[in-house]
Amino acid sequence: MSENTTNKNVRDDEIDLLDLFKRMGRTLNLWARALGRAFLITTIFLLRRWLPLGLSVALGIGISWVAKKQADKIYSSELTIRSNAVPNSDMITYINRLHSFCIENDSTALASALSLPSDKVRFINDIEAFWAIDVLSDGIPDQIDYKNNHNLNDTINKRMQDRFVVRVRLADPQKFPLLSGKILEYARQNPLFQQKNQVRLAQYDEIRLRLIYDINQLDSLQKVKYFEETRGRIPASGGQMIFLQEQNTQLIYSDIYALYSRKQAIDTEMELYKDILTLLNDFTQPARPINSSVFYYKKPILVPFIICLLLLILFNNRKKLQEIYRKY
Repeated sequence: MSENTTNKNVRDDEIDLLDLFKRMGRTLNLWARALGRAFLITTIFLLRRWLPLGLSVALGIGISWVAKKQADKIYSSELTIRSNAVPNSDMITYINRLHSFCIENDSTALASALSLPSDKVRFINDIEAFWAIDVLSDGIPDQIDYKNNHNLNDTINKRMQDRFVVRVRLADPQKFPLLSGKILEYARQNPLFQQKNQVRLAQYDEIRLRLIYDINQLDSLQKVKYFEETRGRIPASGGQMIFLQEQNTQLIYSDIYALYSRKQAIDTEMELYKDILTLLNDFTQPARPINSSVFYYKKPILVPFIICLLLLILFNNRKKLQEIYRKY
């Protein structure tokens, strides 16, 4: 290929690239003009119809005010609990029976489950248990799966197996301390959970006794080996010792320490977590209700405004819509 032909191809490529950039610039310019024109039309449309839109906002505010005055305030707080006798999945499912009673407004069943008079459960709005999520598997609870949509195939962000959260919503914030003990007692009264906890503690006790026996055996073996190795030392001149065989006593130390670590872990379980449930974090007193002004004003204001806006758009374009209707 000649040099002239090569130079011509290079120039053609440069021209094509410049043409491509010019087309991109024209397209972006058209988009910017279209967006600017749409923004201008929308602003003028809203300004010209400020009266009906303003009335829709006022209507939404009125509806919100009435709803807020008639509705009871709802306070929310949470318990963090460790399940010792059964897996978290079983305990969460069992506690969420209370959630079903709340949804069904079955005050009789809820009162029976919590050992409360029927008139005392009227202040309970909801009781529900959730998984705690450990993000990046660092052992720290980072999120609560309130929507119950955690991906079980996620190997990085996992459900925590050593704790879960119970969210309680009440109309009376002074009743939170009462509900804390009632929820724990509700789970502790389950006969199956009681049997599993008794079996768990009995098994721990058996393992603990065996560990103590093995520790004593290793300790005795260590003393025997130390005596045998000491006899293999021959004193030399200057008061120093000459070792005739390799020291093996230290090899037993790691085994003894491993058994001690297992025994200490079992002692912790039997002392700190001997009950069916362990309360890790109690309720905190909520400062304000969850159904505050924002809760009531958000939807009741947006819905009338959007409906009014759609009606105005349809009314403004009624002739075009009629033409489309006649055409098709």
